[in-house]
Amino acid sequence: MRHQRVGKKLGRDSAHRKALYSNLAGALIEHGRIKTTVTKAKAVKPIAEQMITLGRRGDLHARRQATAFLRSRDVVHKLFAEVAPRFKDRPGGYARIIKIGPRPGDAAEMVYLELVDEEYVEKQREERTPEQPVALAEAEPEAEAEPVDDEPQADEEEPAGDEPVAQEDDVSAEGDEPPADDEKA
Repeated sequence: MRHQRVGKKLGRDSAHRKALYSNLAGALIEHGRIKTTVTKAKAVKPIAEQMITLGRRGDLHARRQATAFLRSRDVVHKLFAEVAPRFKDRPGGYARIIKIGPRPGDAAEMVYLELVDEEYVEKQREERTPEQPVALAEAEPEAEAEPVDDEPQADEEEPAGDEPVAQEDDVSAEGDEPPADDEKA
């Protein structure tokens, strides 16, 4: 029985599990959002929040504790310099889990584990959103610009291919008087 046993084993020994938690927490701090399974996200979320709390403290001992767990000076520097100051007024709850559905290969339930920071989330969305419409908007004028260049060719083809115009030409060729009146005017 697992009474009073906290945490998940995730099918790994303790050293592998600790390395997994360190890497996932470091990736979350570095990128702000990671895609992982529900079980891993639930296991890493408290650890990542604890690292952000160390970053909020900001003293030397906290920096050494974070470095001992995360094992990357670059990630620790980003934690203390960029990430933690954004959460200085927030008492806790620095990360959230958003379910995104099953993974195609094995149907494992996938989630986004992301930092809860309105400015950060809006910035990330703004970076993604304008790029896609701008790319589409640029592609459309190019497509529109090509027909503009092709319009003289299209104009040349339209009278020959347009059936009503061809019928009127045929009628004038037959000698009807109304088209002759148009020619005189």
